[in-house]
Amino acid sequence: MLAIANDLVARAARLIFTVQDDPALWTISVHGRIVGSLVCEAGTWRLSWFDGAEDRLASYAGPLSGDGEALAAALSARLGAPVELESLAV
Repeated sequence: MLAIANDLVARAARLIFTVQDDPALWTISVHGRIVGSLVCEAGTWRLSWFDGAEDRLASYAGPLSGDGEALAAALSARLGAPVELESLAV
């Protein structure tokens, strides 16, 4: 039950941060390992992958928007494993 509550809070936080015009930063993780980042600055979205990120993720060509849930779902489907986005303070 706690995991479900944590997931709902994380989703709500992502939604709140995606509707703001302020710079925003998310980490992208798979199995607890951070493999990339998503940054929004001045309305422009940028996806970056770290060394060792799975090719199926690194070759993702979009779309990128303020919908972090849709991006996490698309990346999860592409990888065949859960992909998590976590917002960070900028």
